[in-house]
Amino acid sequence: MHILKQLMKKVIHIPNYMLFITSILLVLLSSILIVFIERDSFPTIFDGFWWVMTTVTTVGYGDLYPETVGGRLLALFLYVFGIGLIGVVIGKIIDSLAIYRKKRQEGDIMYKGKGHYIIIGWSQKAKFAIKEMLATHQDIDVIIIDQLEKAPMLDSNIFYIKGNPSEKEPLEKANIKEAKSVLIFADDKITEGQLADGKTLLIASTITEMAPEVHTIVEVMVENHIKNFKYLQIDEFIISNETISSLFVRSAFRNGMSSIFGQLLRRSQGDDLFYVPVKSSWNTYKDAFDDLLKQGATLVSDRDHLNINRMLDETIPDNAELFVICDKPTYQKIIRG
Repeated sequence: MHILKQLMKKVIHIPNYMLFITSILLVLLSSILIVFIERDSFPTIFDGFWWVMTTVTTVGYGDLYPETVGGRLLALFLYVFGIGLIGVVIGKIIDSLAIYRKKRQEGDIMYKGKGHYIIIGWSQKAKFAIKEMLATHQDIDVIIIDQLEKAPMLDSNIFYIKGNPSEKEPLEKANIKEAKSVLIFADDKITEGQLADGKTLLIASTITEMAPEVHTIVEVMVENHIKNFKYLQIDEFIISNETISSLFVRSAFRNGMSSIFGQLLRRSQGDDLFYVPVKSSWNTYKDAFDDLLKQGATLVSDRDHLNINRMLDETIPDNAELFVICDKPTYQKIIRG
């Protein structure tokens, strides 16, 4: 027992890949050997494999068993060494899963996927953003970067990386160069708009330095601060305070205005705003407008140009990005068509 104990201690410290290779070879060779030793009891290699697996995993159905001395000696070898080796391998697998889960919770992982979305700065706004993103596309991966002790949200396609987003290390862990888009939320814990936008500016400068080609969206607390971002390659700005205040005022002067904006911003019910690719048969905006209207959708803009009704006779440029308002079934029909 002392010798066996010392042997098991040495086995534990063997590299994982060596343990897995040794285990596979042990199972395969034992499956072939038992068939060679006892052809009558084990007519096929699969029968030998079945018996070896039920033996080393201590299941022991008893439907197959060796009857010769050679077969029983092989069984004794599997009882002593095979069960111990497989037990160590199973323990290694369980430990690896536990360690991976712990690292995911603590944000100490390296994401290697592509086409993912990165959210910087955890808040209720970030939480709602993730919910909306997954409601729009269920198969996307979302990476959260913050300095919280534990992940605020985890799922099969939601990951957390702990770190200061103004430094390169957490951004490298998030594989930012292969990301589809980055959303930078202002720090809710900073009540002063100038300080919050200053922190956002520092984060944005690090991101544009590392991955200038990645689509970047920034939440700005004060609209006048946008000019401070002019040297950075920021694609879009969301003006937080002014947007909410403007919506309040519009709703105060015209009842129901907030419902219109809310329906366009959320995909929970009713008509939504969708992007549609330009068809080769559309030469002018009128061609696109009339064709989409027949299908139940209303063309409202090309990028940020909302004056489509005054551009109907103009030719659609090659870089056009058209947006329509319709319900989801209509949008799916347009895309399929």
